[in-house]
This record gives sequence, C-alpha cells and structure tokens, in this order.
Amino acid sequence: MPGRLEGKVAIVTGAARGTGEATARRFVAEGARVVLGDVLDERGEDVARSLGDAGVYRHHDVRSEADWDRCVALAQERFGRVDVLVNNAAVLHIAPLEQTALADWQRLVDVNQTGVFLGIRTVAPVMRAGGGGSIVNVSSIDGLEGMDYVSAYSATKWALRGLTKCAAIELGRDGIRVNTVCPAGGSDEMAAAWRRPGSDDGAGYDQKRPIPRRATVEEIAGLILYLASDEASFCTGGDYPIDGGHSCGSRLGGMPRRGNRA
Repeated sequence: MPGRLEGKVAIVTGAARGTGEATARRFVAEGARVVLGDVLDERGEDVARSLGDAGVYRHHDVRSEADWDRCVALAQERFGRVDVLVNNAAVLHIAPLEQTALADWQRLVDVNQTGVFLGIRTVAPVMRAGGGGSIVNVSSIDGLEGMDYVSAYSATKWALRGLTKCAAIELGRDGIRVNTVCPAGGSDEMAAAWRRPGSDDGAGYDQKRPIPRRATVEEIAGLILYLASDEASFCTGGDYPIDGGHSCGSRLGGMPRRGNRA
C-alpha cells in the first residue's frame, strides 16, 4: 500500500531536531522525499544522512531570501518539484513584556513571522506551476490565547494564523492549501517553574487540560502529515489545535471527575 505522501516532495524548516525532525522522518516513511532546512548543520546533516536518498540537508536561515531561493532550487534540482512546505522553524523568548528588549522582539518577528512569509512567497509559484500543493505553518497554543512572559513569541504565533488565512484565500484557486497547526508542545523551557509562581514544576500547567500532558513531536508530526496529504484536500485556512483540549478551557481544580449531581 503506497504511503500517504508517495511521490511528493517536501521542504521542512527547523528539521534538525524536535517537531521538524519528527515530521521529516514521518514524511519519508510515507513515501516523500524531503529537503531538510536548519541552521544546526551537523545535526541536520546527520538526520538527512539517516534518511538515505530520500533526504537532503541544506543550511537554511529562514530570514534570508537568498537561502529560501537556494532551498527551493535544491528541491527542484534534486527531486524535480515542491509539493509540500512545512514552516516549522521558530525561536522562543521568555521574559516579562517590560524586560523584552527590542532586539529580542525583532529577532522573533524575523524568524517566526517574516521567515514564514518568505517561505510562502518563494514556494507559491513553484507549487502553482506543479498544479498545487500544501503549506503547513506551525503556530502554537500561544497563538490561540494570551499568556504571561511570552508576549513576543505569542504575537508572532497569532500573526502566523492571520498570514495563513490570507494566503489560503489568495492561493486556493491555484490548488494550494495553507493551514496552521497549534500544538501544546514539549519545550522544557515553556515548563520552567519560574513561569508559574508558586509551582514546583510544570505539572500544574499541563494538568489543567482535559488530556493532562503535552503533545509529543510524533503526535504533532502526525497532524502535519494529514494536512500535507491529499486526505486533507478540502482543508484550507484552518487552525488545528493539537493541545489535549487546552483550547476548550480548563478543569477546575478539586472538582470530581464523575459523580451524581446534588
């Protein structure tokens, strides 16, 4: 039985580790050939090497127009086309708003927001010429709600959702779908105790969800795979949380899970 991405060519940014690495591996397992982009060259090359002929690594700073041009050109030269783009590369900055320097703010905007804009703009003509494609942008639960200490990060992830919807409208008639996934991911930094005064660990943050844990990178990659595949052929412009129900609301601490009403 052919894989869900059999014959397709994908570019995955931030592919040297974490969600990007898991996505690249899942794509290859499902029949795709993948260009892995990152600035962590040694790790990225190791991942690509482990994928055999189906993977190739390219140093790729998503802030650079020239790097985007080179990455797309490599995909075309090596594999002949570009069918899927996963904009996963991102950076995180945790600090109170008043202690967030302009340089930190601008760095997150440049990578998390401008990098995605450049990626969409660069692959769109190639996908259009090839008859269509799928673009998956990785946002966050911090792009669905506000949270203390992540003002710069959250702002870029909210912006990503708006960019996704605009691109979906503009590119839909060309057969190009654009969607956003919003994970409650597994960053140890995001679970730092000092982010929640009075907490000894990250359990309180995770436990308020209906499914009281964080997503694994493999689970996130599975959703990205679905949106990249033809199974999601009528999905565009959507925000897809993978957050254990976090965006539904919170459980009240101490309330019984089950029981009779009074």
